[in-house]
Amino acid sequence: MTNKPMLTVACLTIALSVFSGCGGEPKTPAVQSPPVASSTNSGTSAAATDKKPATASNANQTNTQSGTPANNQTAAPNVSQTGSQSGNSGAAPGSVGKAADSTPSNPGAIQVVTSPESITVLVNKQQALPESYEPKDLVYPNVPFTFTEKIDKRKMRKEAAAALETLFAGAKKDGISLAGVSAYRSYATQKALYNNYVKQDGEEKAKTYSALPGHSEHETGLAIDVSGSNGKCAAQNCFAVTKEAKWLDSHATEYGFIIRYPDGKESITGYQYEPWHLRYVGTQLSKELAQKNLTLEEYFNAVPVQSRK
Repeated sequence: MTNKPMLTVACLTIALSVFSGCGGEPKTPAVQSPPVASSTNSGTSAAATDKKPATASNANQTNTQSGTPANNQTAAPNVSQTGSQSGNSGAAPGSVGKAADSTPSNPGAIQVVTSPESITVLVNKQQALPESYEPKDLVYPNVPFTFTEKIDKRKMRKEAAAALETLFAGAKKDGISLAGVSAYRSYATQKALYNNYVKQDGEEKAKTYSALPGHSEHETGLAIDVSGSNGKCAAQNCFAVTKEAKWLDSHATEYGFIIRYPDGKESITGYQYEPWHLRYVGTQLSKELAQKNLTLEEYFNAVPVQSRK
């Protein structure tokens, strides 16, 4: 026999559950933006020059990069993942700015800079220039070089060339005579240099002193290797103890240049200390980097995972 009071209670319970929302559709979860990949390989090597450094014990990386993704890493400026579009447009030429945050997802992808013409563009082992990139405003700076031929490796971008002339003049006033060793290098030239070193010494050894094509700052037209006017210790470790190197270390930032691969930052830049390698970034950024003792990687929060502490 049916117990009427119990049936009444059951009906009331069901009715209350319906009006209180129980058993309804779950709330739609918040949509999460797809993460952006970041290549985070680290390693050390000497930046590629036209002559092999006296010592080169650090390793470079290959174009088919694969590494450990960085967590909560700020994307490097002006880069996009190969095969996907990056939302970071980067700083315009002559300007200084930081890229927006992104979360990496595909550690195997190589990042290609999307604004290679930017004065503050970051080019290193994780970020490459487009293979077809060639600066449109290359000129011959009116400064002495260690060779007389009027060839591509004398060229720099117009703004950087003008700044270099001012830097050389400033050094001259202080009794320091400088000479250019190697400036602009095309993708094809860098590729030929790297391949020749591989034939000469084998790939593993070549990677310790030569950068892969697309990953050399020389291809931006904003970098130059310098030496004393006599060419002594050009692109060699012994240059570090010369009066020319000491002057550059103290005064380069006044003219918009930085020592791109400073001593003690090898694990961050991926290159050995190169007191001869100057990179033009403009006086605003060069002075800020010097004041805060930062590399471009640190400034743009693009430090490889293995170097984070």
